[in-house]
Amino acid sequence: MSTEVKAHGMNGSLVEPDWDPLTIEDIRALLSRLPQCGEALRIVRLSPRPFSSACVVQAERGPAFVKRHHQSVRDREGLLEEHRFLTHLRAHGALVPRLFADVSGQTAIERGDWTYEVHGVPTSADLYGDAVSWTPFKTVDHARSAGTALARLHEAAKGFDAPQRKVRPLVASFTIFAAESPAAELECYLAARPALAANEAVQACSEASLELLTPFHQELRPYLSTLKPLWTHNDLHASNMLWSNDGDNAQAKEIIDFGLADRTNAIHDLAQAIERNLVEWLVLVEDPLHPERVPVHFDHLFAMLDGYESVRSLSDEEAASLAPITALCHAEFALSEADYFLAVLHSEQKARMAYDGWLVGHARWFGSTAGKRLLDALRRWARERGSVRRKS
Repeated sequence: MSTEVKAHGMNGSLVEPDWDPLTIEDIRALLSRLPQCGEALRIVRLSPRPFSSACVVQAERGPAFVKRHHQSVRDREGLLEEHRFLTHLRAHGALVPRLFADVSGQTAIERGDWTYEVHGVPTSADLYGDAVSWTPFKTVDHARSAGTALARLHEAAKGFDAPQRKVRPLVASFTIFAAESPAAELECYLAARPALAANEAVQACSEASLELLTPFHQELRPYLSTLKPLWTHNDLHASNMLWSNDGDNAQAKEIIDFGLADRTNAIHDLAQAIERNLVEWLVLVEDPLHPERVPVHFDHLFAMLDGYESVRSLSDEEAASLAPITALCHAEFALSEADYFLAVLHSEQKARMAYDGWLVGHARWFGSTAGKRLLDALRRWARERGSVRRKS
């Protein structure tokens, strides 16, 4: 494995990648089957994302983005779940990647142990291309534009009525705390994933997180029936958007990377965007004994909400549900990530970061002074906007 290739580590550092990087030989064999691309000429940039191998390649007919998944993570059918959603979004005006198909019309291309996908590369700026998850927007204008882009995506997603995804690693679903009985749903979630079910530490951390998060589920329960199911992105981090330019007032032009997409609801997706961008969780990784020191970007929070509602106004029930879902939304992806580390990479060390550090650590943080401040701000925002709506 080349020492020149680095991937984003779990603590924000650059580490050796888990998957071998793509080579020009791999890509030439693949693109020879895609008439939209022509011959692969050179690799422009290798992606630092950790869960797959990806790169931008200059091809004969223009640049293309190539992504390779191990079939234990995404087989053909698993990738087509995402591609059907992307196709619907593009048909309804959303700015999302254009999929390239091979000569047989396939967009999810299997070769040996791998599944490939190839996208067109827009001219927008990859302003956050090197940013890791849980790092903030650079400006308030970026946060506002991200909220606007997410709302437009939700509008385009209407009418896509595919069922929830099948059980797969690395999916940000919302089933445990969407149920009347989270304990029973958690048991079903773990039972469907043998690597989690067999791990005593996972079981213990799951029970601990359930206890920590139950008050937020109780707050959410009155609103559960009002949240309409919707296919959502579930990972709207700044680095999953392409931008109009590299300036402080750049606008989000395209949303990319739908690997975590699933049928959840719009508030879950908005909460994920808050959790991904506005809380600096990497500070908690470095100093877990002082949760109050974790920065929360409140100016970005309200800008994002303003941007979102400039396109899609929330109901009073949706607004009231945002605070508890923000505390709950991390849970299933933390478990899904732990499943990936245990079942695919066979790394107990990395899995522990997910099921203890993320699942329990983040749940505990929302009960800290800093976490309560964020949730109280969301509750206050929901009350005040609701009062203004009723007066008007």
